[in-house]
Amino acid sequence: MAKKKAQHGDNLEELESALTKTEQFIEDNQKTITYIVGAIVLVVAAYLGFNKFYLQPKEKEALSQMFMAVDYFEKDSFNLAVNGDGNYLGFLDIIDDYGITKSANRAKYYTGISYLNLGQYQDALEYLNDFETKDLLLEPITEGAKGDAYLELGENDRALKQYKKAYQLTDNELTTPVYMMKAANLLESMDELEDALSLYKNIKEKYPKSNEGMEADRYIARVEVKLS
Repeated sequence: MAKKKAQHGDNLEELESALTKTEQFIEDNQKTITYIVGAIVLVVAAYLGFNKFYLQPKEKEALSQMFMAVDYFEKDSFNLAVNGDGNYLGFLDIIDDYGITKSANRAKYYTGISYLNLGQYQDALEYLNDFETKDLLLEPITEGAKGDAYLELGENDRALKQYKKAYQLTDNELTTPVYMMKAANLLESMDELEDALSLYKNIKEKYPKSNEGMEADRYIARVEVKLS
């Protein structure tokens, strides 16, 4: 018991000593600590002010300026969507004029997809690679679109890599079977028949209600004929 009391006393002494040293450090460095705290407050205040008085209004303005480009995009008028029509801004203008906004980032996606549809595949890759998202649907669609661009450029291995990335990013009925099918079709065209067959069967098993799942049987039968 005496030993425990002694240890308890030692611990208290160590704690008191540590507190004393901390108090002494604060006293010795009071000006420096004040400057540091003041600098942190200024940085936080500057960020909040920048966000409220500059970035938010800029974002609102960008959204209002981009609506016509989105409308052209949805109507498959991709050239007008990218470059504008002389009265309304195109996506390239949004990227240039509102570069730090979320709208400008989204405009990179629209621009990449537009260039893909216009047959400008290198340009499509440039903007799709610059687009940043963690959206559960947009992220795999973006990676799959890169695969489409590489496929059109004759870079089959890179296209296959992108399709695999697209269907492995998320597991959902909307995008996963689409890019699995694209990967399987490409594998079949590259004479990698066993891998293609495995992927076709996987689509049928996991996503039977998707368009790809309902079409899988004919692809499976075709590959099995090739393998026989």
